[in-house]
Amino acid sequence: MDRKSIIKWIKEPGKMGHKYSLWAVYFCTGCGIIEIPPVITSRWDAERFGVIPVATPRQANLFMITGYVSLKTLKAIIRTYEQMPEPKYTVAFGSCPINGGMYWDSYNTIKHIDKYIPIDGWIAGCMPRPEAIFIAVTKLWMMIDKGAATGYIRYRKNYKFYRRNQEKLFGGLLWPPLYPVDENENE
Repeated sequence: MDRKSIIKWIKEPGKMGHKYSLWAVYFCTGCGIIEIPPVITSRWDAERFGVIPVATPRQANLFMITGYVSLKTLKAIIRTYEQMPEPKYTVAFGSCPINGGMYWDSYNTIKHIDKYIPIDGWIAGCMPRPEAIFIAVTKLWMMIDKGAATGYIRYRKNYKFYRRNQEKLFGGLLWPPLYPVDENENE
């Protein structure tokens, strides 16, 4: 470790803690789960990078969405994201969350998940290999260092936009808004 890194640790210990303690909750559908077990087992050992799988969104600060996203699963994805404490980071991987993948022409597939929750990073491929996941983690580290992993801030700031897209798709949501939404405000 060089001196610049030590100075960063001293000046911003919280940022460094968030950077190297990515507690991940996974939302995996279909084939999206296939590359997660190798990442967390001894061959690739994600824990040595500080990426640890956790059981609930309330413990997590990294949300990994893999596989296709259907209308039904999008509700669970939104609820999971909203239950996570800040700062939180979201990575979508595989072609499906990016553009629908091989289900791109299905009426039941979400093509652009970033219209409903903010995404900090994308990993393309069908399915991306474990190496791509580690490349994404190191990219996320750089984004956290530079203050560029701000999806959770964008969500709070543009909550009206995200909530409107969510309600338009579902015709209303069964849970109250996470942040205040002034309905009388002009657009």
